[in-house]
Amino acid sequence: MSSHPFASLTPDTVLDAVESLGLRSDARIMALNSYENRVFQVGIEDGEPLIAKFYRPDRWSDAAILEEHAFAFELVEREIPVIAPNQYQGQSLFEHAGFRFSLFRRFGGRAPEFDDPDQQLMLGRLLGRLHAVGAMRSFEHRPALDIDSFGDQSLAWLREHDSVPQALRAAYFSVADDLLAQIRQRFAEHPYNSIRLHGDLHVGNILQRDELLYMVDLDDCRMGPAIQDLWMMLSGERDQRQAQLAELVDGYNEFHDFDPRQLQLIESLRSLRLIHYSAWLARRWEDPAFPMHFGWFASERYWADQILTLREQRAALDEPVLRLF
Repeated sequence: MSSHPFASLTPDTVLDAVESLGLRSDARIMALNSYENRVFQVGIEDGEPLIAKFYRPDRWSDAAILEEHAFAFELVEREIPVIAPNQYQGQSLFEHAGFRFSLFRRFGGRAPEFDDPDQQLMLGRLLGRLHAVGAMRSFEHRPALDIDSFGDQSLAWLREHDSVPQALRAAYFSVADDLLAQIRQRFAEHPYNSIRLHGDLHVGNILQRDELLYMVDLDDCRMGPAIQDLWMMLSGERDQRQAQLAELVDGYNEFHDFDPRQLQLIESLRSLRLIHYSAWLARRWEDPAFPMHFGWFASERYWADQILTLREQRAALDEPVLRLF
């Protein structure tokens, strides 16, 4: 039997799953760009196409997925623009042929232009509203973005599964271990309140439509420091990032108080994301979609570049942090 978790998820299985909810498909199906889960656009007779998301087996518990859905519904209820799953007879998570899945409305939009100060301000307002709700209560079934989950567990996996080429193991783990020790010190020096986050808010998870910004894909929502949902929106040279941050925070503060002490955590969080990303690819390597689309991961060049990048991050931890004036 194949170890590939989606090996039995055939087009017929997808269509049967959708129709198990009483919908009639027109048999048109198109796979969409997704690696962690599997996502399809499915044509519906007498209606708009729907987006069917099939969750990777054994990644989240039912309770964790439903907690993600509940967070999305909570945001929608407060008119915060996020794409929540559809509900059928009061339910949003379903099972068919051993796969858990949810359906979403098809939603189109364009990529925002975040070099535009007005859009930075608009994004700041959106994030302030998101975090005002996120701070109201805690997740009970979803993990936290912390040093253990993103750092320690990631390095442990890479060590145990010989993911790093032998010739580069010593150099990679030396710099990664040193970096993690420095991050641990930074986190201890700058404690923060952990709130519910989007968790993976890069520019690809923001869409603009009808003069509004919408958040999509809450699959990685978790507890963590608020700055995690802001730092990936900053790009360019230091003066550019400084200006972007000022606009973001101006908008953010209209709805939620920004804690400037968390600026000290940006480079630590960036470092944890880099280490976690390498471990994520290693953990998923048995899924054929990963060697197909990330073939460079198995090369020595990738790991040599990672060593250089982590060394640069080690230096970045000692640079002056961005400031609010």
